[in-house]
Amino acid sequence: MQVSGKLDSGNIELVSAALRTAELAIRPDPGTEFLHWFHFRCLAQDDELHRFSIVNAGRSRTSDGWRGYRAVASYDRRTWFRVPTRFDGESLSFELKPRHPLVFFAHFAPYTLGRDARLLSWCQRRPGVRIEPLAESVEGRPIDVLCIGSGPDRGRTCWITGGQHPGEPMSRWFVEGLLERLLAPEDPVAHRLRQEATFYVVPNVNPDGSFSGRLRTNAAGLDLNREWQDPSPARSPEIHALRARMEQTGVDFFLDAHGDETLPYNFVVSADAVPSMTPRLIALRERFEVALERRNPDFQREHGYPPEEPGKGDLQIGNNWVAERFGCLSVTLEQPFKDLADSPLTEWGWSPARARSLGASSLGALASVLDDLR
Repeated sequence: MQVSGKLDSGNIELVSAALRTAELAIRPDPGTEFLHWFHFRCLAQDDELHRFSIVNAGRSRTSDGWRGYRAVASYDRRTWFRVPTRFDGESLSFELKPRHPLVFFAHFAPYTLGRDARLLSWCQRRPGVRIEPLAESVEGRPIDVLCIGSGPDRGRTCWITGGQHPGEPMSRWFVEGLLERLLAPEDPVAHRLRQEATFYVVPNVNPDGSFSGRLRTNAAGLDLNREWQDPSPARSPEIHALRARMEQTGVDFFLDAHGDETLPYNFVVSADAVPSMTPRLIALRERFEVALERRNPDFQREHGYPPEEPGKGDLQIGNNWVAERFGCLSVTLEQPFKDLADSPLTEWGWSPARARSLGASSLGALASVLDDLR
């Protein structure tokens, strides 16, 4: 069989291959130990069982994320399904009897630059949408911001970002679902939000990393979600430009979508530990979470990261920096690579459709706190 990772968002190296078996290795982000994202195609030999083994999976800094995880596969790059997967502490192994010769495998359903372009093209044809150039990436790729709503002189200012960590494509599926609902002409929640708020949405903050199949870094090898306190115009122009535009617009609400390799839950990471945090903002964040949990049973509030020590929030991280700088409701929304522990769907696991649904539901939660953002 033939295996190749030379794809948009592709990442795999062929170690060895026989008739229906292949040993593979994930390529780490250059100059780092970040290693978890994979995406490749296989031209299968026949319809017999084919086996794949990623031999360096145990070297991942988040290797616990492989436990209870199942890889995804697709024949058409639209429908992605889970396949039997095992992790022995060193190698991640999965297998499939292919129904068609060409099969794609990935850590999660990829969100390619081609889909980015289609999303922007769809959005620009909706009334009241304008696209602004935000920045160029390290490698010169355009980064765009979608501007939607009442305008900067009216209502609240809401920023939504996805793709800071390129190997977390569920963040971009989440943003797609949010945009589809926000631009739905007959949705009453979306209509109210467009009338009473201005949205600045950046679907893909890190196009270099996503195209190159990196897990967490941009083309300069930097984790962009650790660049917010002092971004470099040369090495992290993505965040440098994003911060500058936020300074122009102000921020009343910030949601930064991500994915987590280890936890089988959707959850919010708060900015409660930043030095200037207030009881009012903590209560507002709790109300947002309760509203999201009521609107979508795939979201929960029991499981998540341990809280940071009060006053010690890391201001290099996006939601912390925004909360401290603008004194606003600012959250990171984490999604799983695995299936949800509370509501599993065996064939699909956590999927693009569920991520898009959660993105749409987040608008209802935002609407419930909109009047109190200031």
